[in-house]
Amino acid sequence: MNPRRKKRLAVICTVMFGVAAVVGLVLYALSQNIDLFYTPHEIVNGKEDTGMKPQIGQRIRVGGMVKEGSVKRNGENLKVTFVIYDNEEEVTVEYEGLLPDLFREGQGIVANGALVSPRLVKASEVLAKHDEEYTSPEIAEAMGKAKHEKPQYSEQQISGSEKT
Repeated sequence: MNPRRKKRLAVICTVMFGVAAVVGLVLYALSQNIDLFYTPHEIVNGKEDTGMKPQIGQRIRVGGMVKEGSVKRNGENLKVTFVIYDNEEEVTVEYEGLLPDLFREGQGIVANGALVSPRLVKASEVLAKHDEEYTSPEIAEAMGKAKHEKPQYSEQQISGSEKT
């Protein structure tokens, strides 16, 4: 093999190695930052299709309904503890900060945070649903609710001739 081909081969191998290293590092970084959605039942018993349970310290997103009478507020700071549930299990959520205006007992919420113990999530963000008719598909399925029907609109509303 002549020196020109050897040099070209070395450059191509170096570039390919660099691209492989960058792709590997990007995939590793993405896998560390994924927030998987779980219901309380899936946190305790694992996902139905894979049996995969979240690990302690793993970042997760958990959704469910806030249990009536479970909201406990600390009078000295903004720390709040509450229980969320689905039809089968309950999980406690700890959060420090201002809760959304729509947060209340009996309301569906989604909390982003880390699993601290098998039934305790330390949340960094709490999201409340924006409409009393809407429930996310995951929560609705976990709660065993039938899918909500789409609202019916009159032909006048659809055509845009109705003034608001």
